[in-house]
Order: sequence, then structure tokens, then C-alpha cells
Amino acid sequence: MKSSDNPESIVIRFQQSLPFKLTHAQENVIQEIFNDMKKSYPMYRLLQGDVGSGKTVVAAMASAQAIDSGTQVALMVPTELLAQQHFQKFFNWFHPLGIHLTFLSGNLTIKNKKKALEKISNGSTQIIIGTQSLIQNDVKFKNLGLSIIDEQHRFGVNQRLALNDKGKIGSEGFCNVYPHQLTMSATPIPRTLAMTVFADLDLSVINQLPPNRTEVRTKLISISRRDELISNVIEIVTKGQQAYWVCPLVEESETLTLKAAVDFHKDIIKKFPNLHVRLIHGKLSLIEKIAIMTDFQNGKISLLIASTVIEIGVDVPNATLMIIEHAERFGLAQLHQLRGRIGRGNNLSICILLYQKPLSFIARERLRAMFETNDGFEIAKMDLKQRGPGEFLGIRQSGIKPLRFADLEKDYVLMKHANKAAKWMSKEYPNMIRNHLNRWIKECKLHEKSL
Repeated sequence: MKSSDNPESIVIRFQQSLPFKLTHAQENVIQEIFNDMKKSYPMYRLLQGDVGSGKTVVAAMASAQAIDSGTQVALMVPTELLAQQHFQKFFNWFHPLGIHLTFLSGNLTIKNKKKALEKISNGSTQIIIGTQSLIQNDVKFKNLGLSIIDEQHRFGVNQRLALNDKGKIGSEGFCNVYPHQLTMSATPIPRTLAMTVFADLDLSVINQLPPNRTEVRTKLISISRRDELISNVIEIVTKGQQAYWVCPLVEESETLTLKAAVDFHKDIIKKFPNLHVRLIHGKLSLIEKIAIMTDFQNGKISLLIASTVIEIGVDVPNATLMIIEHAERFGLAQLHQLRGRIGRGNNLSICILLYQKPLSFIARERLRAMFETNDGFEIAKMDLKQRGPGEFLGIRQSGIKPLRFADLEKDYVLMKHANKAAKWMSKEYPNMIRNHLNRWIKECKLHEKSL
């Protein structure tokens, strides 16, 4: 797993500084990434692992490898709250090693943003962490060697490509050279799963949870039993455990009869005035959200009523209950992500999916998938089956199957053989591959001297 025998390399120093031991699955995936980053062409790899399997530290190891090679690293995440949490974690890991980090988001002051942009462009910072602000026109990297996208199902295809464009080297008439790209997800979106089958993305899977993770039990309960459930949850949290209660709306809707987080929060405070309960949602300021999550992590809040803002980036080992109201309204990726917020400690954790009848066929299949498996990749296959793979060469992330004869699910074994055949042809008949690329990928025209 070492990229260098030099004891002063960032990779070795970073690994030695970790207060925990990497799992065998993490070590195998890191080696795959290191092998890719040593090649003459850019890595496009999807890192798939269940929530809490340790994808972030793998991304950090990849970052260390890029820094050892003298290049910058950009980590893009979908929310500012998660960006702040990632920045703090990476800062604690890399700052003691003498690595400079920069945070970039839309909420920075003009003065702080100007300073951040200068550091990025002059190369005085090696790790840049932020939101979609990273792909704005005024962001210029000096030497971007690795782009990392966390929670990739939250980004559009164009957004993911735009980050890599920031490190593009080349000119008209030549095939552009791009940085390595590592995308991470606990539940790959259907299009990404389909692209993996077609070998446009290499796949790494962390199929082993750290020793402190426990399996989450999932239960389906009709919303008609909601009051009974509330009483049981209050009884559990008053004994010292913590719980999330996720509502699909922040405020009451005139068109949808869904329970709003704000109204539910008011009801709970009125009925249980002595309960330590708080409300968090996306309309709060970043400072407010960070303060609430800090109190929850420190055990000062027993019940956290939330919108889907807590879907990602939250790690509270003492939280053992997750209630998702109107679960039939959520997608499979969201449900799996929300469920992954619990089961991070040693106690039994339970995720309760509250649903309202009548259920559509698709909603019923979603809830069944959540009940039957905790495997994120199996859930992704179900998502692929329900929503379709989108466009392989376009930007749609879901939709009807674009293939006239082949079926992504039934013909999976055949596609694996085709994948191996393509790699064999690339090695044995490179000229045929070049001619094929020149014919179909017109924007990547090779110069005559390079043939």
C-alpha cells in the first residue's frame, strides 16, 4: 500500500499518524487507487462502500499520494455543513504534517474568498475543500492532480465533469489530459452503476465495516400508528439514547398532506416540555446548523427533528433510532443514506419507515428493498431497475434504457466478459482502439505526430 519507501512521504507519515488500523478492504482499495494514479492516463474510479465503511480516510490516502506527486487536491461535497466537517477532519489529519488546506464556499466574505482564490491559483495550498463553489469560473488551480467528489449521487453529471475541467491540460488539435478523479458514494446512482458495467468507471468496493459498526434493523410501520410510535420514542430517549425524526417538509404545505418538521417540533415541545429536542433544516444558517449538530454529538439533545439536511456527514455513535416520516416519498438513495446515520456505536440500532397507504407499486418495492437488505450496492441495483440508467453519453441521470437489445440486469455476466475483451483489445491491438476512439469521440482528436 506504500507509494514510496521514503519515510518522509506524506502517505507514510499520514498512515502512521492514524489512531486506528485500516481494514483489509480499505487497504485493498487504497492499493487499487495508488496503482491507477501511477499510470500515464487519468483515473476515473468509483469508490462504493456502505455508510460508515471508511471512504473518507481512503480519500485522504489518495490525497496524500497526489501531494507526494507535487499536485493539488480538490474535494467537492454537496452541502456546506458537510464541507465544514470534512475540512475540520482533513485539517486535523494533514495540518500537523505541514500541509496547507483551504476552504471555499459561497458564504465566504469577499475578502476571505479573494484570499482563498489567490492561494489556490498560486499553489500555496495543497488541499482545497468546498461546495459547488469549486467549479465557479473564478476558481483557477495551479496544478490540480486529483479531484474527489463525495456523495456523488447529489451532483449532476455536468457538475462532476466541470471539476475535472479545472485541471485540464491541452489545446485544440490534441487530446486533453485531465486530473485523476475519485468519486465516492454509499449508493451509486443508476447512471453511474450502468457506466461501471460499461467500464467507463473502474469500481472499488469497501465490503467490510469497521469493528465498531453494528447492523441496523429496519421496520415498516403504518403512519396510522404514529402517536403510539411517538410515545415509544420518547420513552427510549428519556433513558439516555438519542434519536432522529426526519420529516419530508420544513414547513406546512398547502398541496401535500405531509407532516412538516416545524409543526412537529412545536407539537413535541408542547407535549413534552422537559424533553431536550431541537429542530434542524436547510433554511437555518450554517452557524446555527453547526451549533445544533455539535450539541447533538455531545449528547445535549435527545431528539433531533430534521429535514434531509442530516442525510450526510453526521456521525453520532449514541444515536440508535431513525424515524423517517412518509418514507414512501423518498428515493432509495436518500433512504439508505438516512439509515446510515445510525448504527455507528455498539448498541442495537433501529430504522423505522413510516408510510401512508395507498402505496404505489414503485413505493412498495422501495420499502421492500430497504426492509430486505442493508447492502448499498443491492439497493443501487434496485434503483437501476426502477429508474433506468439515464444516458450513457449524455447528462440525464435516470430514464428509459438506451439499449435496443441488451438488458443491464439480465446480461450482466455477458457485459463482464465484454469488459475483459475490451481491456485485452486495448493491450493487444492499440491501433484499432485509437481508430475506434477517433471515429466516435470527435472532441478528442489525436495529432498526426502522436499516432
